[in-house]
Amino acid sequence: MEGGSERRDVLTRPIENLVKRRPTGGRSRPHRGRRAYERDGYAIEPVVGAATRRAIRRRGGHVTAGAITADFANVSDGSGKARKSKIIRVKSSPANRDYQRRGVITKGSVLDTEAGEALVTSRPTADGVVNAVLTSKK
Repeated sequence: MEGGSERRDVLTRPIENLVKRRPTGGRSRPHRGRRAYERDGYAIEPVVGAATRRAIRRRGGHVTAGAITADFANVSDGSGKARKSKIIRVKSSPANRDYQRRGVITKGSVLDTEAGEALVTSRPTADGVVNAVLTSKK
């Protein structure tokens, strides 16, 4: 019977795979649905365009605004002064090469703005705004 315990370890499935089949081939049905904290939506991938936001419900009934599109960034010049500057394009994105091609704004992205080249310091999806620090002036 020592082979039985070994077989049981091999045939166990993670809890997320409830929609799939049992090791015996039978259909596996979940005993409950998703809880509110288990719900998940599609990722918001903010791009350059006329500013729009989406309300996101957080735990405890809190609501935050995630940026879907952004056309301006609050660019700081490093001396403590910040000004609103128009975003021209996403120059590079260390998060994902595909984001750079598609123009998705993430924290750490380098933007071409009217003020010059700027590094994004905020999380547009979580904060709803694009904040950046100037790296080189135009």
